[in-house]
Amino acid sequence: MNVEKLVFRSMTLSDVPEIVNIELEAFTCPWTEEAFVNELTNNHFARYMVMDYDGIVIGYGGMWTIMDEAHVTNIAVRENYRGRGLGEKMLIELQKLAVFCGSARMTLEVRVSNLIAQRLYRKLGFEPAGVRPAYYSDNLEDALIMWAELSLADGVEQEHDIK
Repeated sequence: MNVEKLVFRSMTLSDVPEIVNIELEAFTCPWTEEAFVNELTNNHFARYMVMDYDGIVIGYGGMWTIMDEAHVTNIAVRENYRGRGLGEKMLIELQKLAVFCGSARMTLEVRVSNLIAQRLYRKLGFEPAGVRPAYYSDNLEDALIMWAELSLADGVEQEHDIK
C-alpha cells in the first residue's frame, strides 16, 4: 500500500452508506445511517473525516469539539485494511484537526477489553482517567475513559476544510 495515496477529507452525506458498511464491519453496536446524517447536518460540534485510498473510503473518524476539548466519537478502518497503521494515521489527523479547531485536550472511551486500541491510544499520548461502568449496551462492558493533552507540536501541518 502506497500511503502517499491516502487522502484525509471532510465526510459528506454521500459517504454515509460506505461509512455505515465500515461501522458494521468494525462494531457490535454500529451507528445507523440516520445517526451519521444527524451528526453531519444538525450537530455544529461534530467534525468527521474520511480516509480515502485511491478513491475508496477505507476509514473514518469523528469527534465533537466543544470549547477547548475534543471528544472522539468513533474511529474505524475497513476490515481488509486493518493492521497497517491506518487507525493511527486517522487518529493523528483527528488530533491535528482538534488542535486546528482550538482544542487543548482530547478524550475518548474504549472497551476495557480492547487492549489493541488502548495500546494505540497510549502511543498517541492518551492516559486512563476513569471508567464508565456498563457503558456498552451490547454486553454492558465498562469503558475506559482516556485523555490526551494536545499541543501545536501535535501538528497542524496544513489547514483543514473539515466542517
